[in-house]
Amino acid sequence: MDSTLWAYLFGPPREKKALIDLVRELPVFQDCSLSQLVQIERVMHKRLYRKDEIVFNEGEPGAGMYIVIHGEVAIRKRVAAEKQIVLAVIGTRHFFGELALLDEIPRSASAVAVEETELLAFCKPDLERIVLRNPKLGVTILRNISRLVCKRLIKTNQNVETLENKLEEYNSRNATQSGAGITV
Repeated sequence: MDSTLWAYLFGPPREKKALIDLVRELPVFQDCSLSQLVQIERVMHKRLYRKDEIVFNEGEPGAGMYIVIHGEVAIRKRVAAEKQIVLAVIGTRHFFGELALLDEIPRSASAVAVEETELLAFCKPDLERIVLRNPKLGVTILRNISRLVCKRLIKTNQNVETLENKLEEYNSRNATQSGAGITV
């Protein structure tokens, strides 16, 4: 029997078991066995962020994804030289930044701790090592990330369509109102 599984079942530290249980719930690690989850947890890095501490800045190269153990992280997008908007607030037991596992493209937004926050980092080099050592596990993780990206792309397309329809309605309403008193 796999010694990592054996160790997990008969005496891992409570904190380690809690982290494995957290990782198990995430869609990125769906369909992973317990021994695979133990392998994943081993390569993750835990870090504590103070309130208002930057996790990463927009435009920086992506290094990996983050899982919120506790606390909250605001995802902020620069929309003008001195203005940012909050795109999302990521809370406990959720994750962000997973696209960096696929490519080292610059971050599309910044991530900032809203309060004292503890994160688990799963970095691209760690995923690459998993792919080399355990290709089946690597394919499972990459397949899950691909599914997530596809779902988000579909949702984004739906949002764009909704916005386009609202803009058309708005423009149509304004064109009708502005031409109401004009005679040619």
